Amino acid sequence: MKKSALWAAFAVTIGLSMSACSSDKEAKSESGEVMAVDRVEAAADLARKNGPKAEDMVFEETAPVATAEADMTAAVDAPDSAEAASTETAAAAPEVVASNVGEQLYNKQCMACHATGLLNAPKYGDAAAWAPRIAKGKETLYTHAANGFNQMNAQVNAEVSEDQVHAAVDYMVAAAS
Repeated sequence: MKKSALWAAFAVTIGLSMSACSSDKEAKSESGEVMAVDRVEAAADLARKNGPKAEDMVFEETAPVATAEADMTAAVDAPDSAEAASTETAAAAPEVVASNVGEQLYNKQCMACHATGLLNAPKYGDAAAWAPRIAKGKETLYTHAANGFNQMNAQVNAEVSEDQVHAAVDYMVAAAS
């Protein structure tokens, strides 16, 4: 008899617990309780009313990113050999920066999938996984990375330029070659 009373108390407790966790909004509202779900629109309206306006927001100025295209333009405009020699020296330095840009973008954005193989991404440095992709040519890799391909989203956005994505592709291809 003690066991049946214990089981009956247990069943009642479970039943009450489950009804307390029910998401039936109408049943709860009839009891006069104010539920959080009832207040979502009011909270959203309050946030829109009191939040900062886009024109009032201040954004930090970012430094321009060096690209190989800018260096090529400078080399074409050089009128004499002395100036061309200094331009070649200057052009060598931005290539280091350009590869650094690729590494930085990899560490910031690409590593999330390419370090672990998430979503079937070829792992960084895995020559066997990269070989069929590299065989299709860099232009194909650039296009897929920039615009998205299979499960990978487009990597070019308001914060990341196409040149930066190309540098990141070059960085990953170099590690797998």
